[in-house]
Amino acid sequence: MGRVKKGRVVSGWLVVDKPAGLTSTAVVNKVKWAFSAQKAGHAGTLDPAATGVLAVALGEATKTVPYITDALKCYRFRVRFGAATTTDDAEGEVLEASALRPSDAEIAAALPAFRGEIQQVPPQFSAVKVEGERAYDLAREGEAMELAARPLWVERLEVLGRPDADHLDLEMVCGKGGYVRSIARDLGRMLGCLGHVEWLRREWSGPFTAAEGISLEEIERLAKTEELDRWLKPLELGLADLPELQATPEGAARLRNGNPGMVLASSVAYGGEAWASHQGRAIAVGRYMAGELHPSRVFN
Repeated sequence: MGRVKKGRVVSGWLVVDKPAGLTSTAVVNKVKWAFSAQKAGHAGTLDPAATGVLAVALGEATKTVPYITDALKCYRFRVRFGAATTTDDAEGEVLEASALRPSDAEIAAALPAFRGEIQQVPPQFSAVKVEGERAYDLAREGEAMELAARPLWVERLEVLGRPDADHLDLEMVCGKGGYVRSIARDLGRMLGCLGHVEWLRREWSGPFTAAEGISLEEIERLAKTEELDRWLKPLELGLADLPELQATPEGAARLRNGNPGMVLASSVAYGGEAWASHQGRAIAVGRYMAGELHPSRVFN
């Protein structure tokens, strides 16, 4: 006999406006407690010092997490010129200082190197795994690592303002796996003045925006009430970047059992990834082949 899961069967997305000072895991645990949910996860880690959109998936919505993780994200952040830190943000110790400050023209000339397909070395304090261990655990032990550069797509990187000679406000739209702290670090190095992130906020992630987010205080106030349930968004939003196919009644029954099911004619290319719905609800995600969807994920 299978083990009975503890908690309530609840599915959907909760958009949290994460406060500074908490890990993403701590926020997920708070959300899971507030809903008494069986299962929860998040789509894209935010550093403890960062604020903004943390999209938390509950129940069946956790099956759509990879599609939000892969989606574009928008960050606003402030670079502090004149110092490199151990963490590449204001939380770390200063490693090196510089009295140099770049001009606006020098900044404008440097930014194109950080747009498009770039190679980025993660910060020493990051969740990247090194021989099975997290880089931040090794960094806390004082171990210096040679982390490999990783590709990152930067859709946009623009100046929002220059409060003073020491600071620069930027907005970046990028793909999966981007480290804002690395952008600040590398920009400071390129300009010869050093730099780190002073503050960071994620404005949106895929279809989710900070403007629609709920605060942690409100989550605690509404915990275990129907009013909190009304903040949940449908799991289908996690599939917003994939084409939708309408399943036939017979196809829907087959898909629910994990078998290929018939869908109505579509312009989706043969072998293309899509999701199937029936009566307004997502049934499965998979590959479209000759009038059928071959499921890779099935929603209960």
